This record gives sequence, structure tokens and C-alpha cells, in this order.
Amino acid sequence: MKTNITCAIFTSLLLISSVSSSSLDEQSWVRKNPKLPQSDVDLLEFPLNLEFLEAEFFLWGSLGCGLDKVAPSLTEGGPAPIGAKQANLDALTRDIIMQFAYQEVGHVRAIKKTVKGFPRPLLDISASNFAKTMNKAMKHDLNPPFDPYANGVNYLLASYLIPYVGLTGYVGANPKLQSAQAKRLLAGLLGVESAQDAIIRALLYERALQKVEPYDLTVAEFTKRISDMRNELGKDGLKDEGIVVPPLLGPEGRTRGNVVAGDKDSLSYDRTPEEILRIVYGTGSEKNPGGFFPKGAEGRIARSYY
Repeated sequence: MKTNITCAIFTSLLLISSVSSSSLDEQSWVRKNPKLPQSDVDLLEFPLNLEFLEAEFFLWGSLGCGLDKVAPSLTEGGPAPIGAKQANLDALTRDIIMQFAYQEVGHVRAIKKTVKGFPRPLLDISASNFAKTMNKAMKHDLNPPFDPYANGVNYLLASYLIPYVGLTGYVGANPKLQSAQAKRLLAGLLGVESAQDAIIRALLYERALQKVEPYDLTVAEFTKRISDMRNELGKDGLKDEGIVVPPLLGPEGRTRGNVVAGDKDSLSYDRTPEEILRIVYGTGSEKNPGGFFPKGAEGRIARSYY
């Protein structure tokens, strides 16, 4: 009962404001939006998959409810996420994650104002799916299984898995866009996604040497192994780094601290849609859905592989 009341208080205004924009039929949407090149439409629709994922994970983690309560029109009747639940967070972490959650609602809406988009795909944000992902990163089964919803540190480590992947996708899409409208939207999305990732990394960096209970691994070691896994799944070299690295990989090759990941010139890494699908599916193949998208991602780019 307390969770439902809290969710209602935080989301009532969003329920009022979100009803109108997504209720337009396709013809009305086309009339109200300038014609974009098909390649721009495809590149803007693809990240909607990750924005849906982030919105649901952050909403449920902080408020105990998701888009079906907060902005139901944005889901277009897509299936409810698997295994969603509220996390056991301290007040500060909950406040930050709640802000992220509402930002992601805005991101979904902004994309759908620009391109038609698609209904929410089936998402698996269950504790068991995160446990499988962490087992893959650790290269052995954790005992007990990793639970992202158990406490603030676990939830931040689970959050480490998500926004950075979208961030690299936006960097990769940027030079391929043709229209000013698409570039403006992408820049706005990238700015906030980058900030979210930086905040998550900073909160983890503050705890870098803390052991993740009950495992004999520190927070920094967890981030390294997660980043190594994403590099392996992406299959295109080094594009991911933990919060503590060998000095050679730190900024200007001078620090082990790595609160913001970047290449040798401290520029953001880029990823293609194919690399992203390999990572979020957890299969290392853009053709084999799984992981966070058990039935596959949506949009022309993702669907072209299955």
C-alpha cells in the first residue's frame, strides 16, 4: 500500500501531461513532423529500445511502479517488463534514481515526438536475469546469486550495466545523421545520458575499494569485469573501462582513477547498433535475442537481424 501511494504522489502530474502526445494516429503524427530521411528515422528509433529499458528499471527501482502507471500512453500497449520490483535504496540513491527515471520518461516521449517509434518491447529486468549477466561478467556463478534490488550498491552496479551502452550508441550514431532535427535530438539525449553515467560512476568510485557483500570482490573489480564482458560481447576492441584502470588507460596515461571512461584523448567511445545488440542480448550476436530483450529489440535496424 505504501509503495502504491508513493508512486501515485510522484506520478500524478506526469499522468496528466503524458496522455496527449502518444494518442495521435500515424497520419496525424506524420502531418505534425517534418519528413526525416529514413536513415535518420531508423537511427533515432533504435535507441528507443534502451530508453524503454532505462525508464522501466529506474522507475521500478525508485518508485515501485513503471510506465504503465507513470505514462501509460508511451507504452502503446507493449508487454509489462518481467521481474520488475522496487529496490531497497537509501534516501540519496533513491532520489537520484527517481530523477533518472523521470528523465527517461522524457527521453521516450522526445523520441516518439520526432519519429513514430514502436510499443514497449518485452524487457527482462528480473533479479535472475541480472544474476545471469553478473555470472557472465565474473566468469563463474556467484553464490548467492547477485540481486540488483537488494541494496544501494548492488543497484548502482546493475545501473552501471545500462546507460553507458546507450551513450556509446549515441556517439556512434551522431556522424551518420543527416538532418539538423535529428542531430539536435541526439545531442540532447546524449548530454543527459552522459551525465547519468558519470553520476553512477562517481557514486561507485566513492565506494571503489568497498567489498560487495557477500562476495570477495570490490566495487572496482565488479566494474572492471562488467566492462571486460561488454568489450568481449561487443567484439570491436576496447570501448569500455572500469572505474579503476592501469595508469596507461587513465586520462593522459597518468591516473588509475577513471571516473569517466574515454579513449586516449578522453573522447567518448562509440558503438554501432550491432555491437549494442550483442551486449544487451548477452549473446554476443545481434541475431540471437536474449538478456534484457528476450524476444528481441524493436525498430527496423534490430528487426533486420531476426
